[in-house]
Amino acid sequence: MEFERDIIEVQTQIDKLLDLADRKGIDVTAEVKSLTAKLNELKAQTYKNLRPIEQVQVARHPKRPYTLDYIERVFTDWIELHGDRAFRDDEAIVGGWARLRGTSVMVIGHQKGRNMKDNLRRNFGMAHPEGYRKSLRLMKQAEKFGRPVITLLDTPGAYPGIGAEERGQAEAIARNLREMASLRTPLISLVIGEGGSGGALALGVTDRILMLEHSVYSVISPEGCAAILWRSAEHREKAATALRLTSKDLMELEICDEVIDEPLGGAHTDWDTTAERVGDALERHLHELSALSPEALLEGRWAKYAAIGVWYEV
Repeated sequence: MEFERDIIEVQTQIDKLLDLADRKGIDVTAEVKSLTAKLNELKAQTYKNLRPIEQVQVARHPKRPYTLDYIERVFTDWIELHGDRAFRDDEAIVGGWARLRGTSVMVIGHQKGRNMKDNLRRNFGMAHPEGYRKSLRLMKQAEKFGRPVITLLDTPGAYPGIGAEERGQAEAIARNLREMASLRTPLISLVIGEGGSGGALALGVTDRILMLEHSVYSVISPEGCAAILWRSAEHREKAATALRLTSKDLMELEICDEVIDEPLGGAHTDWDTTAERVGDALERHLHELSALSPEALLEGRWAKYAAIGVWYEV
């Protein structure tokens, strides 16, 4: 990424010194120590002052951990469940039973691919209506057995293809919104990358909304917003600022309930540390929500969403 140019230059110098030490047996400890301190300072300053569009770039970083990476590191006893019992299994959304530090939970999340073949299989994390119907089926199953639901959001948005629209994309998303608002079990959502449009919101009507530090959550992508308002995606930086889509913005707007700090340089630099922090946050919120009755959960959930935005009486 362009804003990482200075960071990459220093990292390259460190790598060259270490390579020289290996080949020539030269002691470069002092030089590496000095450059490492400079590197950490650069990372701290750079990532502390990211512009909104740069936050979007980090949220989309191809090396960030995805849903299955968190499932592998945060949860145990994972059993994936498939299909919407109507059309097919949409692999843009994965879901199934798991344990969060001993507690049985239903985990559902968007899944992107690491290469072109995998991205075609996962449809770049953009779900079809059967993906949302699968997720709702699993949520209902969790409610039936009195188990909490944890959703991981990471999608540019729902798939806008003709086939998806013909099979009821809008209705599938709307049904998820309605049903999640009334599920009588604890619900927690975590934005791990890009929370885009209704495609993310279809898994996001929850009691607690958590966000990773460099994730984003918005009604539309900056490119889409720029194309609508300015007729050109070139204005995406202006759109990103206007959308107020960063985790800091969402906390200030009282939509997000907690921002989870990422390791220095972003989640893509240290998956294990990120996963540990995610596990701690999920466990803490789950413990708080599990102490509430279903009636109290619903009352708090409805109040949470009723308080979003500004209401005017005419």
